[in-house]
Amino acid sequence: MHNKKIRTRFAPSPTGRMHVGNLRTALYAYLIAKHEGGDFLLRIEDTDQERFVEGALEIIYKTLQSTGLIHDEGPDKDGGVGPYVQSERNEQEIYLKYAHSLIENGEAYYCFCSKERLEGLKTNLENEKEAFRYDKHCLSLSKEEVQTKLSNNLPYVIRQNNPIEGKTSFNDDIYGEITVDNSELDDMILMKSDGFPTYNFANVVDDHLMGITHVVRGNEYLSSSPKYNRLYDAFGWEVPVYVHCPLITNEEHQKLSKRSGHSSYEDLLEQGFLTEAIVNYVALLGWSPGTNEEMFTLKELIELFDYKNINKSPAVFDMKKFRWMNGEYIKNMSFEDFYKLALPLAKTVIKKDTLSLEKIIRLVQSRVEVLNDISEQIDFFEEIPEYSVDLYNHKKMKTNPENSLESLEKILPLLEAHQNWNIDSLHELVLGYVSEQGMKNGLMLWPLRTVLSGKASTPGGAFDIADIIGKQESIARIKAGIEQLKNS
Repeated sequence: MHNKKIRTRFAPSPTGRMHVGNLRTALYAYLIAKHEGGDFLLRIEDTDQERFVEGALEIIYKTLQSTGLIHDEGPDKDGGVGPYVQSERNEQEIYLKYAHSLIENGEAYYCFCSKERLEGLKTNLENEKEAFRYDKHCLSLSKEEVQTKLSNNLPYVIRQNNPIEGKTSFNDDIYGEITVDNSELDDMILMKSDGFPTYNFANVVDDHLMGITHVVRGNEYLSSSPKYNRLYDAFGWEVPVYVHCPLITNEEHQKLSKRSGHSSYEDLLEQGFLTEAIVNYVALLGWSPGTNEEMFTLKELIELFDYKNINKSPAVFDMKKFRWMNGEYIKNMSFEDFYKLALPLAKTVIKKDTLSLEKIIRLVQSRVEVLNDISEQIDFFEEIPEYSVDLYNHKKMKTNPENSLESLEKILPLLEAHQNWNIDSLHELVLGYVSEQGMKNGLMLWPLRTVLSGKASTPGGAFDIADIIGKQESIARIKAGIEQLKNS
């Protein structure tokens, strides 16, 4: 185990919205550091210039800020090992310097092969049904030949020189001992012909220079770990602890694609999920505290998080479960906080200024799982939808269109004559009548709620609805409902 201070990093590429898998990497890196009182760094990996997206940097900062994953060092917080942006590090020729030192000791070499030659090599290997690996063609060039080609400004890449025979083993904290045949290790490119380092090479150099002790990444990097380790060994550097996270799949056990609705943090916010619920749920995609508990604040996660409890098997992003959890967060919010979030959504469907938005929003807080459910749950307050008389059928309440018509015709004159229109007085009036008549409550309440809402399920019961829409509108809806029942 490392005795030095734990340092982890999140190193996203500025290529657009933050994918759920990236958010989990950031979260786990943050939790590993904070669990041990260590540092969490932000580094921007923008060496792939073609994939750079305008505005993506802002998204990274905003997401970390709003989820509470506050970095201790980064482009905006110098901790003495900057710059924290790879293109700026490249301008200082950091990577080139280290690549040259590998060439000096035989661990890397210049490769001048043309695209055509590499394409040909690839086709031949595909025909033989073999995976692509470079054939070390340029390794045999003499120093003089290399010098001549460099003087003539021929384009080149710098490749890692990996052995062809033998095996390479390493120990992963989650997956245990992993051994690969060296024949599988391609001589990966370290410096590209555009003068930029590859992602793999820049990572190793930067992680070492920034003192990173634990590297969190997806388990698709397991197979390339030996190539990284060989680079560390070639430099004589200490290999960090790798923490490989399991794949995240959708309910059909396919990899979460960028196109699926729940693939990025922003997508989830737009669907009405709360930040705290997102962080809580993402933490459980591949890790568990070892108990049945599932609801955690970020502070609790910091205390509980032991990366040795990360699972090996793929994590399923279960939308139903996530919606449930989000609903629990909504229920547990203060009404003031919920009201602030719900108000703009309620206003999109409630236009009548006679309706109390506060009363309506109070009714939905315990009933919605995501904020975006609000508008479709409350639209009937504004205007009753067209509905079928089949809604009056309810097995448990023993109601049907015939006895519903009877109940509504009996209660209508009492409601018309009723003066003090509010929940309590309506409750007293209607249930008083029901018990006088020796009826079952449901026989009156089901048709009444149905005729006032035109919906199979509503936030609040008949009295809540009648109170909010007021006497005039309630009577009008009951009369229209009676007409509809008569005509059917």
